[in-house]
Amino acid sequence: LKNTGTMAIILPHGVLFRGPAEGKIRQKLVDSGAIYAVIGMPANLFYNTSIPTTIIALKKNRTGRDILFIDASSQFEKGKNQNLLRDSDIARIVSTYEAREAKVDKYSYRASRAEIRENDYNLNIPRYVDTFEEEELVDIDEVKRNIESIEAELSQVQAQMKKYLEELGL
Repeated sequence: LKNTGTMAIILPHGVLFRGPAEGKIRQKLVDSGAIYAVIGMPANLFYNTSIPTTIIALKKNRTGRDILFIDASSQFEKGKNQNLLRDSDIARIVSTYEAREAKVDKYSYRASRAEIRENDYNLNIPRYVDTFEEEELVDIDEVKRNIESIEAELSQVQAQMKKYLEELGL
C-alpha cells in the first residue's frame, strides 16, 4: 500500500470483537490510526456465505485517529437466493463515508481513539451505532376486550353452525 493509499477488506464480523490474537491486531491498527472506517453489511450479500460481513477501510498516513462506524446491515433488497444492495443503499454508504458524518441516527457514528480504547479495542458496530427501536406499549385492557369480542363472535358462529347441522339432520 502506498503511503497515501486506501485499502478496503471484506471480513466476517468476528474480527471486530474476537480476542486475544485478533484483539492485538485491532489494537495495533487502532493505535496506529490505520483503521479509517468500519462498515457493517447485510447478511446473505455474497455468494457462498449467508453471514453478515463488514468492510474495514484502512488508510495510511492520515492525521486523525477516529474511526467512522456505518451500520448498513438493514439497507438492502431481499433477494430469493441472495440479498443485494440497491443504488440508493450504495449511495448512502458512500456519501456517509466521504462526508465522515459524525452521527447519523441509527446509521453512523465517529468514535475517538480514546472511546475505542475504553471499549478494549472492541470494534463491534452496535457498541457505537445505536439501532435500538423502542417497542410500542401494548394496552392489555384493549387486548382483553378484543379477545372477549372474538370469543363472543365465535360463540355466535358456532351456534349458527350447530343450527345448520341440526337442519341437515347431522
